[in-house]
Amino acid sequence: MKKAILFLIIQCIFVALHAQINTDRVLAIGRNALYFEDYVLSIQYFNQVIKAKPWLAEPYFYRAVAKINLDDYKGAEEDCSLCLQRNPFLTQAYYARGIARQSQDVFDGAIEDYKKGLEFKPADRQMLVNMAVAYIQKKDYKGAEQAFDELLTAHPKYAMTYLSRGAMYIEEGDTLKALADYNKAISMDPYYPPAYGNRAILHYQMGHFQEALDDLNEALRFDTRESGYYINRGLVRYQMNDLRGAMADYDQVIDLDSQNLIARFNRGLLRFQVGDNNRAIEDFDVVIEQQPDNYMALYNRALLRFETGDYRGAIDDYDVVLNQYPTFLPGFISRSEAKRKLGDVAGADRDYWAAIRMEEQAKKGQLPKKENATANADVTDEERNTREESDRNINKFNRLVVYDKETERKSKYQSEVRGRVQDRNVRVDLEPQFVLTYYEKPDPVKKLVYYDKSVEEFNRLMVLSHQLRLTNEEGALTEDQIARHFQSIDDYSARIDRDPSNAYALFGRAMDFMLVQDFNESIADLNRVIELNPDFSLAYFCRAVERYKQLIYNQSQQSDAESYDLTNGTMNLNIGKSARPATGKQNDVTTAQLRDNKRAVEHEQIIRDYDRVIQLNPSFVFAYFNRANLRCAQRDFRAAIVDYDEAIRRDPDFAAAYFNRGLAKLSLGQATDGIADLSKAGELGIYNAYSIIKRMTAR
Repeated sequence: MKKAILFLIIQCIFVALHAQINTDRVLAIGRNALYFEDYVLSIQYFNQVIKAKPWLAEPYFYRAVAKINLDDYKGAEEDCSLCLQRNPFLTQAYYARGIARQSQDVFDGAIEDYKKGLEFKPADRQMLVNMAVAYIQKKDYKGAEQAFDELLTAHPKYAMTYLSRGAMYIEEGDTLKALADYNKAISMDPYYPPAYGNRAILHYQMGHFQEALDDLNEALRFDTRESGYYINRGLVRYQMNDLRGAMADYDQVIDLDSQNLIARFNRGLLRFQVGDNNRAIEDFDVVIEQQPDNYMALYNRALLRFETGDYRGAIDDYDVVLNQYPTFLPGFISRSEAKRKLGDVAGADRDYWAAIRMEEQAKKGQLPKKENATANADVTDEERNTREESDRNINKFNRLVVYDKETERKSKYQSEVRGRVQDRNVRVDLEPQFVLTYYEKPDPVKKLVYYDKSVEEFNRLMVLSHQLRLTNEEGALTEDQIARHFQSIDDYSARIDRDPSNAYALFGRAMDFMLVQDFNESIADLNRVIELNPDFSLAYFCRAVERYKQLIYNQSQQSDAESYDLTNGTMNLNIGKSARPATGKQNDVTTAQLRDNKRAVEHEQIIRDYDRVIQLNPSFVFAYFNRANLRCAQRDFRAAIVDYDEAIRRDPDFAAAYFNRGLAKLSLGQATDGIADLSKAGELGIYNAYSIIKRMTAR
């Protein structure tokens, strides 16, 4: 009996330990997925941990971060609260809940969270920025001023402070102080495009069109792909009577994004003005296809159809507009003329006399003013020529569209709160490593297709459930895809149980583990594949990729970030880091040495895998490219350039290799050669290269 009880206790201990190991492993895999922006997948892993151990704080925090990136702010707030109930000392959770609340316009709650977070981490820059913005959003400018004072005291060289405070002064109506802050921000960081973009809007609002134009030109020197700058410059040029220049700007926006409806509508109006009627109709067709209830576009298309002789089409559009605006006098007059052209005299007369009656009623104040309002005599010239996107006053059908002030304000503050602006406009990153995968991130701008003969030959064997593709833009999985790949892991596992030496089944399962961000299991399967088939070059390549992912993720956990960033894979997710006991200096040095030694070994393992790929398949350019990226990470730019050279020699149109070689040369001070490589990369389709060139050659 005692033996039985002892055996039961041992079994319980074993099960508990096994559950602990599994829970830690699932949490780690979820963090992998979170780091690599696979948010839906990461949530599924965190759900498993929470179900097994609901008393843990960390999985609620990580799930909240994933939900923030999926714009599920309510769910993120709830998860942060659950996290803090379990551990009230996690600074990141206060920061994340502040973001979630601020994104829901719960400003007091957000401010409370930032203040609590600042108790644990005084002078944290991002929390101070977010708190100041929250005060602005709740119209508490005194509180915002105090937050900005704290921010400037702690971080006097942070240019974004002046941009945010400038936005506050604009809301207060103090344009002089706003302009002074924008000037200060630009003097501190003259290569930051949004600073010029913001100041341009202020100049425009003040009626300083030439200054606005100069600022937008400067913003576009540094960021040639930001459509908002072209839209705003088109508006400024229109106010300066430069119709050709305005048209060119809207052309540029549509080249970047053919579905940009503001640019389409505005270009349609300008084409109408210059008599390019058929192409104006094409623009309004696109707008109406996307927004069937855009009555301004419908009315303009009706007028254009009338001009081009399509009277039946014009009447169809007039019918839709007048059904929505039954007291819109110009619509009745216009439809009357179209009906008369078709010989419908009775119908034309009905519309004409209906308009006359309504005009009399309007004079007597017997009609709603909505469709018959005239422009306010007190508005400025530019306001007479424009309307906000959400403005549905049909009387403004022939005005250029501008972004809604409230939408623009929310977008700007949201970007500051989420921390994306700095990353998008300031950071200059290498083109990422190439991977073998089944999915690619859709990119409407960069339409590069990468090909390799050996991959195509492998795909023809049809031994995997999906076709392999080469990309450096991996796509995140959907819920359906996640379910399919977990099922695929089970299917491959059954095949491997029947035949443990089936290298293709092991490779297929390794691919599935890679897609669900389980690095350890993926690498274990690839090790087995290589044992069974030492000449399988794609297995070495995939193992190198997985090892590198593991390496950069581990490095991200060891880094000391200045502030928390819950987006774009740059999170500092070290739970409880600040609560660790201080160690002696000697211990710190020893720990750093051990970490560096471990990192050196990991780098060497990855290099050896790429060496083996190149030995087996010397024409596989992606191995040279990835090995070069690894050497850039080690700051061995000369060795990296040698590898980029080899990749380009074998594929003279390898855009990513030109881009990265250009950055490596710039890092060595070889500005002329570096810019030449970036120019070639831009020519081949990596348009971000042009903004870097402009920044490098500016003044």
